[in-house]
Amino acid sequence: MIQLIQRLHRGIPASVIAAHGTVSLEIGLDLSSSFLSGFINSSSTLFRLVHLQTLNLADNYFNESQIPSAIGLLSRLTYLNLSFSIFAGQNPLEISSLTKLTFLDLSRNSTELLKPGLTSLVQNVTGLKELYLSGVNMSSTVTHNLANFSSLTSLFLQSCELQGEFPPGIFKLPNLQFLSVQNNPDLNVYLPEFHMRSPLKKLELGSTNFSGELPNSIGNLYSLNELDISGCTFSGSILSASIGNLAQLLYLSLSGSNFFGELPNSMGQLKSLNRLEMSRCNFSGPIPSWFGQIPSSFGNFTQLQNLRLSFNLLHGPIHESISQLVNLQVIYLDGNNLTVELDVFLTLKNLTTLELSVVLKPQQQPYPKAPAYMDMEHEYTNSRHP
Repeated sequence: MIQLIQRLHRGIPASVIAAHGTVSLEIGLDLSSSFLSGFINSSSTLFRLVHLQTLNLADNYFNESQIPSAIGLLSRLTYLNLSFSIFAGQNPLEISSLTKLTFLDLSRNSTELLKPGLTSLVQNVTGLKELYLSGVNMSSTVTHNLANFSSLTSLFLQSCELQGEFPPGIFKLPNLQFLSVQNNPDLNVYLPEFHMRSPLKKLELGSTNFSGELPNSIGNLYSLNELDISGCTFSGSILSASIGNLAQLLYLSLSGSNFFGELPNSMGQLKSLNRLEMSRCNFSGPIPSWFGQIPSSFGNFTQLQNLRLSFNLLHGPIHESISQLVNLQVIYLDGNNLTVELDVFLTLKNLTTLELSVVLKPQQQPYPKAPAYMDMEHEYTNSRHP
């Protein structure tokens, strides 16, 4: 059902009205997830609502129709969300006339920004705070103009077929907290030196054409919660010890990158990690002593739920203290040369998936009631049932 939402701030004390001289009126239309289907054409009565400030049509089914050019008539819009609504074709240039926009989401449709492209779309909406264009086919470079969008807090450009060099100035935007350009294999990314005041909380660069080194200054991103640099090729392939400075990190993915050598001991300082993915690298040496040891540094990994270290060059025993990591749900250690006593996993009551390629210690045989799926050299498989 179409519902026009008008919010009038009522009941404001007379003293407040006297101080500010006005009562704010905000007009918005929220039709997200309303099971709408069909087409919207430029003659629709929707585009007569010229006082609209927010419009949300996300998560509907518009049958691969094109976003109408009449969207440009809604010149007072500050918020426009057309994501996940099965639009297709070229995004209209008229969106660029919505100069008051602070939020724009066109992601996850089958649309494109070819002629005109990204540069034309954003050239007039310089007050944007949040821009979501993931899944929009651009087949172009990223405009350097975005490095001047000082209000930008979120920029999502995943899977856009981007090319050329990613403007390094974007990393240094003073308010940018969330940046994702993953799954653009022809996008050349080079990380600058990061300063300690960076507000970045999420940085996703996975599966881009990364060049250069992972700088030591990555450790200056003290606010970072998520870091994904999987599938990248680094010229300096020893993981910087400064990564241990990222105390707020919840998610770290290095899988498929060309790091080698031993895992740095500083990683034991990552107290908040709940997901750690480092499969298909070339890390070598024993499983680090800080895994699972309580109360030493890796005792801080008690929040860890998902651990993936498959297909590295790790060797030696899996320390029994891993059993102290009681929140573990998924463990992938296959493709290494490890030894284990299986009973170390039996206390992990939340474990649902366990994959190992291990050498069982001679005195042991596989346990018939192991708590998770196991894929081992002995080809023993058991699934836990409730």
